[in-house]
Amino acid sequence: ADARPDPRRRSRYGPGVPDRLSDEALALLASDAVATVVTLDADGSPHMSAAWVGIEDEEIVFATLPDQRKLANLRRDPRIALAVQSDRVNEWGLREYLVINGTARITEGGAPDMLQRLAWTYLGPSVVFPAMPTPPPGYVTRVRIERVSGVGPWRGYTCSQRPPTPPWPTWRALLAPAPRRCPARS
Repeated sequence: ADARPDPRRRSRYGPGVPDRLSDEALALLASDAVATVVTLDADGSPHMSAAWVGIEDEEIVFATLPDQRKLANLRRDPRIALAVQSDRVNEWGLREYLVINGTARITEGGAPDMLQRLAWTYLGPSVVFPAMPTPPPGYVTRVRIERVSGVGPWRGYTCSQRPPTPPWPTWRALLAPAPRRCPARS
């Protein structure tokens, strides 16, 4: 039996990932696409790193075993941006990518289990990761979504908040896909 968690599992904490992202964005986050994580250094300059990402309890999650610079940055300033590149190229020849801006919170422990679940997607179902007998507890970072952008069918898509339509046409409005209806949620 497949023990992988359902990425669209509902949460008791209110609207979360499935309510804020299109099905295409959820599929990209559930794929083996690696996320670029952007945090802010103490001097305000961006710090970039890569991470495996997944969805758990309606939050975007990633895990680290050692205490890393991105975690120190997030403890000081919880603002975070994630960029995930798709393998699709749109009709204009642009590679599609998803950008998520949000707020992060770090919990201590649970990283080995999280990394094992993510390894099923990124490395394969038979891989044991981390490949050490007693890994440290590590850290799990959970991201609450505040804004969705990028190039792709997820651009500007949130069910809980729709930006007002300007009274005049803009080039973005002319290029934007037709408005989407929020999927029915049970």
